[in-house]
Amino acid sequence: MSSATHPSPDSAKVFESLAAARQQHTQSEIAAHLGVHVSTIRRWEARLSQPPVRIVHALQQLLPAPPAATEDAAFTFIDLFAGIGGIRKGFEDAGGRCIFTSEWDAYSRKTYTANFPATHAIAGDITQIGEDDIPDHDVLLGGFPCQPFSIAGVSKKNSLGRAHGFSCDTQGTLFFDVARIIAQKKPKAFLLENVKNLQSHDKGRTFDVIHRTLTHELGYDVHYRVIDGAHFVPQHRERIIIAGFREPVAFDWNTLNLPQKGSRKLKDILHRTDGSEPLLPWDQDRFFDHRKRKVNDKYTLTDGLWTYLQAYAEKHRARGNGFGFGLAGKESVTRTLSARYYKDGSEILVDQGKRRNPRRLTPRECARLMGFPDTYVIPVSDTRAYKQFGNSVVVDVMREMARVMRPFISPEGTLAPQRPILAA
Repeated sequence: MSSATHPSPDSAKVFESLAAARQQHTQSEIAAHLGVHVSTIRRWEARLSQPPVRIVHALQQLLPAPPAATEDAAFTFIDLFAGIGGIRKGFEDAGGRCIFTSEWDAYSRKTYTANFPATHAIAGDITQIGEDDIPDHDVLLGGFPCQPFSIAGVSKKNSLGRAHGFSCDTQGTLFFDVARIIAQKKPKAFLLENVKNLQSHDKGRTFDVIHRTLTHELGYDVHYRVIDGAHFVPQHRERIIIAGFREPVAFDWNTLNLPQKGSRKLKDILHRTDGSEPLLPWDQDRFFDHRKRKVNDKYTLTDGLWTYLQAYAEKHRARGNGFGFGLAGKESVTRTLSARYYKDGSEILVDQGKRRNPRRLTPRECARLMGFPDTYVIPVSDTRAYKQFGNSVVVDVMREMARVMRPFISPEGTLAPQRPILAA
């Protein structure tokens, strides 16, 4: 008897998804959505032919969306310097509800709005937004840009015995906007994310001002640590996470569930050429040719660029430094994806064997490398997408941070024994 009569578990899932889609749509509508002839849908429904497993994602997209988060969310949060919503995604998955978003870049806002329900308008430049225009919230989230602070004015006031506060220390930097919102709104907690080198930036003065502002000036119980995304995704991506709580809490970094680094390999996020690559209606064949089962040729480096990168790497090797491209195989954990990836892709090149030049990751693979699900829509050009994912966060890290912070920001959370907080 044919496999169509006795489908495998994977095949059964396809037929189940098709049946669910047919409860909402006609055969013609489904055919148009999948880009096939209506007679193909008829054959699948009659079990006369086997639909490919890869269409499951596309069929599920036709089903009604799950209800939006309601007022009984575990906690509320605001998303500052939101980018494309990587931090938001992690905290939503932990039961939070976003009630305010600020992002100045128009292209990032386009990606953000394509992926999150429009429950509120996205505000632009945070420096132009007053504290009173921001709703009360439980948690403030922000991947703020790193900027140096002017220490001279602070030192002078110290020498004169004059008081000063965060508005003096941080005025003119984007961290000032984080501080003024915390001062006004006094959220239960905050999470800030930045590059690993924030601690050494400007010879440590930048982090000193940030830490002193959050603890001495604003009175928060602050914890920070550098976490490598390689615990969750096949990419070394070290970022400093700063978690703060309005009241002293029993927060412990050891409660983080961090899988062993390297447990996920590059092969886990690459397009699959065995016929199992999901057909995503929002991607179609933009990145991957499903008929030929191959990544589109435009992502393979030209002979000229590949020759240049090899020569460039050799020149720097001869000088004794490590500049050059990063060639990654299926069992690799890659270098850090950066916002400059669109230029030549040199930090992460996928090895395609001796007979073919290596290739860049596609934007969909970059999304996977950052922990975004395949349901995440990429509505911008490849160049913009590379910049956006290179500037984003590993979603899994944010989800885990939200999990361990939730007990201290939800009603069921418990505080640690009280201890004095240093005053300014």
